[in-house]
Amino acid sequence: MSEHERYAEDLALYALDALRGEDRALVDEHLATCAACRRELEQLRGDTALLALATTGPRPPQRARQRLLDAVAREARAVKVVETSPRRSWWGWLGWAATAAVVIFALSLWRENSELKASLASASSQAAKSAREVEEMRRIAAPILEPEAQRVTLVAAKAPPQPQGKVFYLRNRSSLVLLANNLPALPAEKAYELWLIPTNGAPIPAGVFKPDAHGSASVVNPPLPAGAEAKAFAITVENEAGSATPTLPLVMVGAGE
Repeated sequence: MSEHERYAEDLALYALDALRGEDRALVDEHLATCAACRRELEQLRGDTALLALATTGPRPPQRARQRLLDAVAREARAVKVVETSPRRSWWGWLGWAATAAVVIFALSLWRENSELKASLASASSQAAKSAREVEEMRRIAAPILEPEAQRVTLVAAKAPPQPQGKVFYLRNRSSLVLLANNLPALPAEKAYELWLIPTNGAPIPAGVFKPDAHGSASVVNPPLPAGAEAKAFAITVENEAGSATPTLPLVMVGAGE
C-alpha cells in the first residue's frame, strides 16, 4: 500500500473527528503536502454535513450518502489488513462507532417523524374545532340574517298594542304612502292628519284620514309640493276637514330610519 493510499484510508475518521493522537498528527502532516487528500477530506466533510441535515431539511443526494458509506467501508476493510500493526490496534472500535452513528441517525429520523405526526394531529384537531365554531356561528346568525326568516315582536301579554305608522316617501316623484295600525278611535267630527316636516319652512299637510274598526288606516299619494325634502313626519288630531297648521300635541312623530 502506498503512503498516499494509507493516509487516504484515514480521511473518513478525520472527517468525523474520530482520529486522535499520533494518527491525527500524521494525517495533518500529510494533508499539508497532499492536495488530493485535502480535496477528498473536503468532500467527506460536505457529505457528512448533508447527512446531518437530513433530519431537519431536504433529503441529501444519494451520491453523497454512498460516497461517505464507501469511505467508512474502506476503513473497515483496512482494519482486517493492519490488525497486527501496533499503530492500528485501536481501530477495532470503528465498527462500533459506525453502528452508533447509524443508530443516532435513525433515532433522529424517528424523533423528527414523531414530532411531525404530533404537529399534524394538533393542526388537524385545531382545524376541526375552528370548523365546528364557524358552523355554530352560522347556525346562530341564520334566523337573524336570512330574509325569509319570520320576525315576531313580543310585548307584555296584557299591554294594549301601541299605535304604529310607516311612511314611504319618494321625494323626486312627490309620491307618499302611509300605513298605520292600532290607532285609537276618534271622537265624532275628528280625524287624523299627516304632516311632512321639511328641512326648511312650515309643516306641509299630507292627508286627512280615519282608522277603521281595527285601528288601521292608510294615505296614498296626497297632493304635495314638488321636491319637498322631508326631515320628519308627524300625525295630529284635527277637525274632519283638516287644518293648515298642526294642532298640538303631536300624536305620532318619526324621522327617517
